[in-house]
Amino acid sequence: MNADRHPLLQHLRSPPGPNQRPEVSFIVCTRDRATVLKSCIDSIRAACRTHPAFAAELVVVDNGSRDGTADYLARIATASDTALTAICEPRPGLAAARNAGMARARGRVLVFVDDDCRLDRDYLVDLERHYASGEKWLIRGGRVEIGDAGDLPFTINRCEKRKRLTRAVHPGGFVLGCNMTMHRDVAALIGPFDERFGAGGALRSAEDTDYLVRAMLAGMAVEYVPDMTIFHHHGRRDRGAIERLHRDYHFGNGALCLKHMRRAPWLLRHFYWATRAATRELFGGPRFDQELSLSHWPIVLMNLAGAAKFMALVLAGRPDRQERPAQETTEARAEAGAR
Repeated sequence: MNADRHPLLQHLRSPPGPNQRPEVSFIVCTRDRATVLKSCIDSIRAACRTHPAFAAELVVVDNGSRDGTADYLARIATASDTALTAICEPRPGLAAARNAGMARARGRVLVFVDDDCRLDRDYLVDLERHYASGEKWLIRGGRVEIGDAGDLPFTINRCEKRKRLTRAVHPGGFVLGCNMTMHRDVAALIGPFDERFGAGGALRSAEDTDYLVRAMLAGMAVEYVPDMTIFHHHGRRDRGAIERLHRDYHFGNGALCLKHMRRAPWLLRHFYWATRAATRELFGGPRFDQELSLSHWPIVLMNLAGAAKFMALVLAGRPDRQERPAQETTEARAEAGAR
């Protein structure tokens, strides 16, 4: 693969020497949430103190905050017992911020954590155990629990069993972007996040799901493990907030389906199944989420709206500027498939 095609790829494939390279880089992206960010950083530091033999660094990306986040990070960076690098990424969007974080990360393993999450103290113990197996050509995500009992049970993953993603399961939510890990060589093969997707981007969400699909297309596994636990303090306690997020997720998923329609036509099956379930719902069939009483119909309608938005972006001449040339994609698939 020609790493010169993109500066981020060159960085990921040319890590610092072994004496300067930490084992893990935590990448946290934030915007105007200094209060919850402090709790997130404190939990990462606590996990690092619990397992100091597994050297870690923290890369915090300030995505244009105006609430004093930059001042807070400047104050704590020099006094932190975990190496902390604070960077500013003014371009809006979670995908752009994650790309900026990857471009500064030095670790062998990259861990993406949202700023409203807190790590379990044994997180690094679990992480080291999984990556000590020697299998690195996969994306691995861990357990996501509700952090506050008053928050509604959404954007969580409490499955008790280790499992791997198959085409029979929609990739959305299989591994959540707030607790997603990979070897830096995996990131070098897959490339940057698509900046059209994700919170703050034109397509609102699914930057993490797009990454999972691209990994599968490159011949890599996607794995969920029931440990590596984080606690999500998302703060959504009313149905209106959950319904908006439900719509945004499926807006992004509709764009994802159209983007990968040629190389991953199996995604269309999930749209068909959602449409069939929505039709059955009209005649008394079960809802998408019985506990929260969420309907299948926003999935169908927002999938269509997201696909239309993606097509409009393409027609307007806004392809993913991070998208890699066809030759690199072919080489990545061949390299991963040879493992």
